[in-house]
Amino acid sequence: MIEIETSGGVQRIRLNRPDKKNALTGEMYAALAEALERPGDGVRAHLLSGVPGAFTAGNDIGDFLAMAEGGMQETPVVRFLRALAHCETPIVAAVDGLAIGIGTTLLFHCDMVIASRRSVFRTPFLDLGLVPEAGASLLAPRTMGHARAFELLCLGEPFDAARAQAAGFVNHVVAEDEVEARALAAASAIAAKPAEAMRLSRALLWGDRAELRSRMEEEIRLFTERLASEEAKAAFTAFMARSRKGS
Repeated sequence: MIEIETSGGVQRIRLNRPDKKNALTGEMYAALAEALERPGDGVRAHLLSGVPGAFTAGNDIGDFLAMAEGGMQETPVVRFLRALAHCETPIVAAVDGLAIGIGTTLLFHCDMVIASRRSVFRTPFLDLGLVPEAGASLLAPRTMGHARAFELLCLGEPFDAARAQAAGFVNHVVAEDEVEARALAAASAIAAKPAEAMRLSRALLWGDRAELRSRMEEEIRLFTERLASEEAKAAFTAFMARSRKGS
C-alpha cells in the first residue's frame, strides 16, 4: 500500500490504497517512517504522493484505535511523526483531492507542496475529542497566523487549495493532471543542487528543531490522554456508527 522507487536522487513515496481513499494503517505508517529514516543512499529529495482524488483521508479509524489500545508512544504513527521531525532531506508533496488529518498536518513539514485545484485540507481532531498532532500546533500558527490556524485546527474548517496557498502551506495550485509532473520537477530541481549546500541551507531555514520536537512530544502525551477521555470515546462511537450506516 506504500510504493517506493528511487530515480535521479528522488525517492518517490506513493500512498496507494485507493479503495479506502488512502486511509492510513499501522503498516502504512511503518513503511512511511522507514522510507524517511533510511540512510541517504543518493536520495536528495523525498516526493510524497497519493492517488487521483485522494492524498489521504487520514487514519483508518478501526486500525488506529486497535493500534492505540496499548498507548501511543511505540506505535507506527508516532514513529512516523518523529521521522518527519528528524528528516534532514527536503520533502515535496503532490496533493490531489482529500488531505484529511495527518494528510494536512504532515504538509507543514514539507519544503514544497504542489496541490490540485480540487484539493481539500481539513483536520477534524476536535470533532473526535482529540488535539492536533505532528507539531501542527506550533508549525501552523507560524506559517499561517493564529486566526487561520485556529480555523483549521480547532474549528476543523475545510480549506480549499486557493485558501491553503494564501495561508502559506501550499506553494502552487495546478490542474489535477499536472500535479505529479510539477511536484516531480520540483523534487528533481532540489536533487540537482549541491547536496551539502542544500542540507545546510535547509537546516538554516528550519532553525533549531528542538522546540518542534518538544511540542510534538507534548501533543503525543495529550493525544494519548484524550483517546481515553469520555469525549473521545463518545465521538469515536458516533463516528463508527455513521461509518457502518454509510457502508
